[in-house]
Amino acid sequence: MAAQTGLSAPAVGRGVLPAFPSSSPSEAAPPGPMGKQFSRCAAKLRGLRPDCGQLRPELNLLFDQLLSENYNKTFYPNINIRAEDVCSLLKHASGLVPLSQEHLVVKLCQLIHHLLNQLKVIMDEQTLDVLVNYTARALKMCSTWTHSDVLLALSTVVYGNGLQCHQHLSDLLGEDGMLLVYSASSQENMELRRVALTCMANICFRIPGQQPLDDQYRSVCFTVFLKTLQSPKPPNTDELFYCMVIQAALKGLQCCLSGGKWKFSGGEELGSVLASLKRLMFHGAPGVSVEWPAVLYPAPLPQYEGLSVPKPAEPPKSSDPPKDGSNKKKKSRGKGKKTSAEESRGNDGEEDDKEAVSATLQKRGGREGGRGEGESLCKSSATSLYPSWIRNSSDSEFSDSEGNAQSKLRLYHGRVRQGALHCLLAVVKGVEKRTLYGYWSSFIPDSPVGGPPPLNLLTIILKDPSPKVRASALQVLSAMLDGSRQFLAVAEDTASPRTSYTPFSFSLATAVRELHRALSLALLAETAPQTLTQVIKCLAYMVANAPYHRLRPGLLSPLWKQMRPYVRHRDVNVRVSVLTLYGALVTTQAPLPEVRLLLQQPDSGGCSTGSFTPQDSALSWRQRDGVSSPSRTPTIQPQRSLHTHSPHVLHTPGEEDSLAPWLLRLCVSLVTQPREDQSDSEGASGGAVFEPSPVRLEALQDKTQLMCITVLLGLTYSENYLVKTAAVRALGVYILFPCLREDVMFVADTANTVLAALDDRSPNVRAKAAWSLGNLTDTLIVNMESVGVDFQEELSDMLLLKMLQAATRASADKDRVKSNAVRALGNLLHFLRQSQLTRSAFQHPLEDAVRALVKTVQSEATMKVRWNACYALGNAFKNPALPLDSALWSHDAFSALCHVVTSCKNFKVRIKSAAALAVPSHRGCYGDTKRFSCVWHSLATALENSEDTNDFLEYRYSASLRHTLSQALLHLLSVSEPQDMPALGASLAGEEGRGIKEHLVRYLRAEEGGEEGTEGEKDTRGDSFNPQQRIRRLQQTLLRLKGLEEGGGEEDKGKEVVSSFLEDLLKTCEEP
Repeated sequence: MAAQTGLSAPAVGRGVLPAFPSSSPSEAAPPGPMGKQFSRCAAKLRGLRPDCGQLRPELNLLFDQLLSENYNKTFYPNINIRAEDVCSLLKHASGLVPLSQEHLVVKLCQLIHHLLNQLKVIMDEQTLDVLVNYTARALKMCSTWTHSDVLLALSTVVYGNGLQCHQHLSDLLGEDGMLLVYSASSQENMELRRVALTCMANICFRIPGQQPLDDQYRSVCFTVFLKTLQSPKPPNTDELFYCMVIQAALKGLQCCLSGGKWKFSGGEELGSVLASLKRLMFHGAPGVSVEWPAVLYPAPLPQYEGLSVPKPAEPPKSSDPPKDGSNKKKKSRGKGKKTSAEESRGNDGEEDDKEAVSATLQKRGGREGGRGEGESLCKSSATSLYPSWIRNSSDSEFSDSEGNAQSKLRLYHGRVRQGALHCLLAVVKGVEKRTLYGYWSSFIPDSPVGGPPPLNLLTIILKDPSPKVRASALQVLSAMLDGSRQFLAVAEDTASPRTSYTPFSFSLATAVRELHRALSLALLAETAPQTLTQVIKCLAYMVANAPYHRLRPGLLSPLWKQMRPYVRHRDVNVRVSVLTLYGALVTTQAPLPEVRLLLQQPDSGGCSTGSFTPQDSALSWRQRDGVSSPSRTPTIQPQRSLHTHSPHVLHTPGEEDSLAPWLLRLCVSLVTQPREDQSDSEGASGGAVFEPSPVRLEALQDKTQLMCITVLLGLTYSENYLVKTAAVRALGVYILFPCLREDVMFVADTANTVLAALDDRSPNVRAKAAWSLGNLTDTLIVNMESVGVDFQEELSDMLLLKMLQAATRASADKDRVKSNAVRALGNLLHFLRQSQLTRSAFQHPLEDAVRALVKTVQSEATMKVRWNACYALGNAFKNPALPLDSALWSHDAFSALCHVVTSCKNFKVRIKSAAALAVPSHRGCYGDTKRFSCVWHSLATALENSEDTNDFLEYRYSASLRHTLSQALLHLLSVSEPQDMPALGASLAGEEGRGIKEHLVRYLRAEEGGEEGTEGEKDTRGDSFNPQQRIRRLQQTLLRLKGLEEGGGEEDKGKEVVSSFLEDLLKTCEEP
């Protein structure tokens, strides 16, 4: 089961299931001492009745024993306690504990939280209703001192199940509801207030794929959370308790914003939320003491600004609101105490940013002394923006007895700041980009820092002592930059204005330069690998969206050189993010002159082949191979890489001139290098020449393999649909490699990437994504057969459900998408286990998937699509867990195949439908006698008409069709039961039987087929039996039929006819 979301009092709901089937207590006792202890206590508890004489002490003892055990699967992964046993125990216990016994009520509530939280139980609907009803009544009838534990249990039960608790929500969240009473700002008990807010947050929490909570109740919760954040700390309240209350409100607000589409009401609601979050972003930060506004107002943005010199009558900066914590400055030009680092950015661009970073490093010693951390945020000059959190070698500044308390308070303050940033991230992702642009100036500086630094995201990134908080701020900044290309496209500072006001374009350009400066400083100072990864990712988002062709050059060169050491960083995530950043750099408004020069520089790190010559600088990086664009001659560059990938190869000066840039050579040699064993005929097919080779990939070192995979995964998010198409297709090849297909993490990453590509607006991307999804599901079947159930259990149920739903949706797409989508559906239906198919979450998707296949089989789609749909149904029939005998959709599936096998003009479709009808291995799968008889007559009719065609191209498959039909008919005979004998006897005794016998003799003697017959055998069930083996199987069928119990009447007569038919068939085959 996937990991829980980081909410306090995490509960268990991953959606609810229908009531579990009753099971005996003796079934499959859980292994291990803790499992046995649970089973023993559960058995004792189930044996108690409300009228027992010693009920109270027995319950008290059993609850204590159950609470004393640690069921955390993180520490004890072998615990195997079934969800139905836990649900049964809790339901029974709630019926034994009357609400008048408050001590037992408290222990029961603690047990509910303990078991559901640690065992990650998925409750059925009945258990959910019983426990919510019990805890809701306890809130009304029990004393106040019990309500903290009752609310904790309730929050655990409703986690992710808010929509299923709709009948109780009016009592909890309606007017004068218990949760509203306890979460109000007038509530003096901070612990009750915290747990009530946590409970409301868990009600609002939505599991991906679920419907969101009703807007009525979500709005009530949103209002409570926002009022909690806006209200001041009550007097005489401990700071730690206040921090916990704020954390719960922040998590609840985040759940409201993330639980489906949220629309802010008109007026100042969005500004109020942003103002509260900005204040809490600095909660407990040392030295921050400012008057925070109650509302943030958006700055008016000009919709158009010409490239010519702006007119004085249009000053866009005049209406910008003042920054929090400092007054906005005009562009400073060399005043007073500015360091050379700031001067290089404040002047007209005469100095390179490389010198600025060098000056920053030279000044580092002076910036670290002479000022305490408490004064730095409010009083220091711009030089104090160098990260202050690296000054102390220890996390604690306290050596006295208050050290532990101060450390704990710092920890809680950091959690509040982190929660505020997570909530801000939800706002950024949920609000329309155009609306959010007006608030940029409140979170990103748009002027050079010349006085006290403003309080914004960059302040947190550079100065917050917690690496988790810094990483959260970087995530928010990345989300703001993502997709901002259209907004930042206005930025320009190539010609500095000499007017009395600052144009909007120049302000945006200044913001980009400030981002470069701050993130470069953070890159130098950051030591935590996770945060460092976020710094580099943020830089990649900025590089991908900033209009560098409209900015003064010099921003990218220092960044390019600054990143080189991180290519060999010890942390793999850092290395991956560096590759992502390099990818963004080389695709920035190509061919950007600055990037072109960087690509032409020699590789000082040993990655380059050949040497750099002055002549290289005269050529565009797109013309290094003598062609105008590498995309026009796709075979030249990869073929050259076969001879240049070794660093020991010597080159003549002429060869050196034609070498590609080192970064391009690296990617080509590792990712797109063709197989060495490709023949010329294979290369003629186009895409095959670029197919990655599993032998080549396995020969690479692990870290190089990882680089190939991560680069490929990153390329699937390219905005260029051609790149995305190729990357998605390459993933579909990689997933087939033996060295990767058993890696559950790679399978999951590939699945998530392919699922995202299936929703792409480009039909080419969707087609390749469906093809890759088909390959991925092929590997699931291979792993199921080779690795076994271990692989099936490791793969997330939620991921499989998403794949099933995505493939079902794709089956309604264009034919080139549909053909592979139905293939994936067949594999997934074959792969699913009994435990998954019985869950309510899978019931409707399962039915939708089968009906999608049936609809495709019956449709007028291309024959390839229908062929794949028939194959998919046969693949699904191989799953013994599918309820073919009882499901309503199974009748439609068999009917569709029976119709196609007799009427489709395309013989290959008929072959696949006949093969699918022969897949079920048990008689029960075919349903009642009527359905079995229908399948038999359809196959017999198809066999009789197997030569009726006017298309010579189809006639060549007639032998394969007869082969498959004959095999299917013999299969039906091998699984038939006494109740089927009357219909089979009537068929074989008449004219139909004589035609069947003629074709079966040919099949048993293998007199026809040739290549087509061999193909037919491969197309059916992999049957490659020789004639002797086929006859032996027929003899076994005859012996089984003779051994069937006599039913009397028509059944015995039919049985005699069928037995005589088979005996005669055997004699005919044995004749020379």
